[in-house]
This record gives sequence, C-alpha cells and structure tokens, in this order.
Amino acid sequence: MDDYEQPASRAAFNGLTHSETLVVAERHTVPQVEPNWSGFADMPLVLATAMMIGFIEQTCIEGLRPFLSTAQRTVGTHVDITHIAATPIGLKVTANVELTAIEGKTLVFKVECRDESGLIGEGIHRRAIIDLQRFVQRL
Repeated sequence: MDDYEQPASRAAFNGLTHSETLVVAERHTVPQVEPNWSGFADMPLVLATAMMIGFIEQTCIEGLRPFLSTAQRTVGTHVDITHIAATPIGLKVTANVELTAIEGKTLVFKVECRDESGLIGEGIHRRAIIDLQRFVQRL
C-alpha cells in the first residue's frame, strides 16, 4: 500500500492553469536560505533557486486546492527546473503553472517564472495527491 491516491476526476483537472505573484524580499535571497551555510553568506542578494522552486510548488498547491477534498494534499515528487536569470530584491516574480498530464497517480506540470525583465526559470514539476492523515501516520 502506498501513500498516493488517484485523482478523483481527471476531467476536473483538464486544462488547469494557475498563477501567483510575489515581490522578492531579502528573506527570498540566497544568503537567507540558511545563514549558517558559509557558502551562501557572501552571495548576491538575488532570488534563491530554492525559493523559486518553493514558490512554484506553492503555486501548484494553490491551483490544485479547489479540486481536493479537505483530507487531501499534494506532495512534490520531482523537480526539473532551470533557473535562467537572477532577480534582485524589489522585483515582482510571477509563477505560471499548467497541468499537462496525469500519469497514474502523478500530476505533471509545465512551470515557468517571470520577473519584470522576462523569463527567469522554467521546467517540469510532478506532484502526487495524498491522504494527509494516512501519510502522517506512516512517518
């Protein structure tokens, strides 16, 4: 028995797209990922790749939320994203996600992030639907 569930209705997800926007703040920058990691401490104050990926995941989660039961959540299972350009503090970033396929229990998203200057990241992200209580009990 695994922790992943089949989507309730493939038709409900057909053509799903969602966008979210954030303004890059210092807390989103490379030195803030983990202040105790010396390799990050003296890096430029630009949007961290880890934060961009987290923002993409958040956008997928919010896009799926209306289609899930109160007992369901989604978890990331795969990330294949290229971070193309740096974004400094103060610029607006928009994440756009599109559900392109359902492969068994996996939801496949085409994802991109853009700032005010253009494309900063793109790729593929996969998520799986879980029953939250069953998932937590198995930890």
